[in-house]
Amino acid sequence: MFSLQTIFGKGDKFYGLLESSAGAARRSAAALTEFLAQGGGEAKSLDEFRLARQREKKLAAEISEALVNTFVTALEREDIEALSGALYKIPKVIEKFAERHSLVGDSLGDVDFVSRARMLEKACDVLEKMVGQLRAMKLDAMKELNDELQALENEADRLILELYRDMYRNEKDPVRFLLRKDLFEILEKAIDRCRDAGNVVYAIVLKNS
Repeated sequence: MFSLQTIFGKGDKFYGLLESSAGAARRSAAALTEFLAQGGGEAKSLDEFRLARQREKKLAAEISEALVNTFVTALEREDIEALSGALYKIPKVIEKFAERHSLVGDSLGDVDFVSRARMLEKACDVLEKMVGQLRAMKLDAMKELNDELQALENEADRLILELYRDMYRNEKDPVRFLLRKDLFEILEKAIDRCRDAGNVVYAIVLKNS
């Protein structure tokens, strides 16, 4: 005898796809840390970021197709679409940063992007845990993770402001100033994208708890 869950295709399909998407974002952030630690700049090293974005794009397409073909979903369709879209943006921004850095890295001088990239990696790690906790729908546990993610974003903002402050005081080359500023803003946007995705996850749990 088939259950209604089997007949209507509810199951855990979407949880699994969203978890894979969060994992792809986390791996992209880890690749960025390694890329910067090794000095970056090689076109070959950018392949990993392109592949990560392609994997994320493929997962987003799978989620969209599954939404069309599934009568009943484990989460509301709008929530699945919102979280999928938010997760897809993370490796997209990370790839943009890596591409820009590979083009202008030799002209930047002594800038510590690695410590900031590690903050992004930590944010993606917490986000992956949040997506993994969606199955349980436990508000207290999710709030704790969301608070951790918000704290990481606040700390990352503080570190970025330190970079800005140092740059405004000490950078005399206008071209290098603009190049650094552009990269700071892209990296800050990547961390903001983690926060945005975390907010979607938290809102889903609030709605369903």
